Amino acid sequence: MAESILSIRINQLELAASLHEPDHIGNEPEALAPLVIICHGFVGSRIGVDRLFVKAGRELGENGFAVLRFDFAGCGESSGDYGDNGLDSMIAQTIGVIDYAEGLPGIDPERITLLGHSLGGAVAIHVAAVDRRIKNLILWSPVANPINDIVRIVGKAAYEEAIHAGSTDYAGYRLSAGFFNSLVSHHPFQEVRKFPGNVLLVHGTSDDVIPVDYSFLYQKVFRIRTSGHCEKEIINSADHTFSSQDGIRRLLDKTKQWLSYVNSPESYYI
Repeated sequence: MAESILSIRINQLELAASLHEPDHIGNEPEALAPLVIICHGFVGSRIGVDRLFVKAGRELGENGFAVLRFDFAGCGESSGDYGDNGLDSMIAQTIGVIDYAEGLPGIDPERITLLGHSLGGAVAIHVAAVDRRIKNLILWSPVANPINDIVRIVGKAAYEEAIHAGSTDYAGYRLSAGFFNSLVSHHPFQEVRKFPGNVLLVHGTSDDVIPVDYSFLYQKVFRIRTSGHCEKEIINSADHTFSSQDGIRRLLDKTKQWLSYVNSPESYYI
């Protein structure tokens, strides 16, 4: 497996990214690799807590998948200020990354999966609802009510300061009133029925950041669609970032198993 560092230009932004390529990747149809694009969560990065996304990228890469993980604007090594860019910008950035990834050599454009964690899950849902290039969707501990979930994380006082003073400081990030207003206008539950593809939900029972109940509710909505399959995996005692040996092992094993199946000719999900 090969790893490389990329810079993806989207409008005036330079997004830092890492690409994992399996050894068999090539230009012939039979050697084209399925692609997984990872969207990180609130004020996160493409590395992830306890290197979650690094581990995922490397393990999936060793198992035949190309993986592209990137930093949203103002996070990690990307340019820009995170708090000046709301959810609309994150959605646009993700679509720009898909545009870029489509042109990479050895990638199968018919087998693109979007993987979102936490707030990145909400972003992924909104992108998948409008971008038919996304065939599969993986949601790890997904946000379901962006404004309520993020205000719960930063605290009501910080939110009120942003609204009344124009911005607030959260963990060194300047979050503008516009950032919070963008969260108000997005409703992932209303978008899920627009995605016709396959979905995997994974959540931990000990998640004290985003309630595990969200994944049960998401599954109910996904299952009433007229197309696409939805599977849910609940990992006992796992926290929001699956930060234990057992949690990460079960998360990655399930993700690999599901991805291998939905991307195989034998899949009845297709």
